[in-house]
Amino acid sequence: MVKWEYATVPLLIHATKQILDQWGEDGWELVQVVPGPNDSNLVAYLKRPRD
Repeated sequence: MVKWEYATVPLLIHATKQILDQWGEDGWELVQVVPGPNDSNLVAYLKRPRD
C-alpha cells in the first residue's frame, strides 16, 4: 500500500510555473490549486509517495 505525504504551497501569480516546476523536480505531484486567503494568491496542494 502506498503511503503519501502532502504539502501546501503558496503560489505567486507571476511565478506559478517556476514554483510548480521546482516542486515537480523534487517528486511532488500537483493535486489541486485553490484561491488563497486573499484574491492575489493561490494555494497548491501536492503529494508524493513516502519512502
